Amino acid sequence: MLNSEDKEKDLNLPTHIAIIMDGNGRWAKERNLKRTAGHEEGALRVRDITTHCNNLGIKYLTLYAFSTENWNRPKLEVEFLMKLLERYLKKELPIYLKNGVKFKAIGNLGRFSKSLQKVISATEEKTKNCSGLTQVLALNYGSRDEIVRAVQKLTVQNLEVSEENINKCLDTAFMPDVDLLIRTSGEVRLSNYLLWQNAYAEMFFINTYWPEFTPFLLDDVIHDYRHRERRFGGI
Repeated sequence: MLNSEDKEKDLNLPTHIAIIMDGNGRWAKERNLKRTAGHEEGALRVRDITTHCNNLGIKYLTLYAFSTENWNRPKLEVEFLMKLLERYLKKELPIYLKNGVKFKAIGNLGRFSKSLQKVISATEEKTKNCSGLTQVLALNYGSRDEIVRAVQKLTVQNLEVSEENINKCLDTAFMPDVDLLIRTSGEVRLSNYLLWQNAYAEMFFINTYWPEFTPFLLDDVIHDYRHRERRFGGI
């Protein structure tokens, strides 16, 4: 298993890891549990993986928590996810502060309840001076929506359309592009997630459901990542 010493001796660790946390519902169904049980177990894995990445010295961890398409799920499930998110942030705040983890949210947050928006904003504010890992939750996030909003910002600010200016107007302007993308549950697609930022990411699609994804499995993926040759279009 990788440990914190690796960040001192190995310069080939990813700076930015992005994860599509997939398979909560199927994990629950295989155990004759409600889908909500899968989401609750998945929230525990968020803590485990965030803590492990922080210990390794990873700088950014972006997690696909709720997509623009997830509103199409059953109303009761959506309502549960909103309550789970609010409860999660309130519960995790002391852990963020204890471990020096900064919290950030990306996505079109205006559709959430005022209560949830307030909790998100407060968590960002209270952790803004933390200097460890930045944990980013993609909430009501869709990459196409993000790019449209970025272009709208360019228009309002009367900026030239260029890669540099688009980067500055994206939700992710505060962090580098993705180095390592992981999707759990065996699905092999990006699902409208960080399409711009994943341009040169190394991608890993694994069969494990998110509630079963452990720091040991993450270490295995990082080990494989470290042995890939990233040429960024060069030779």
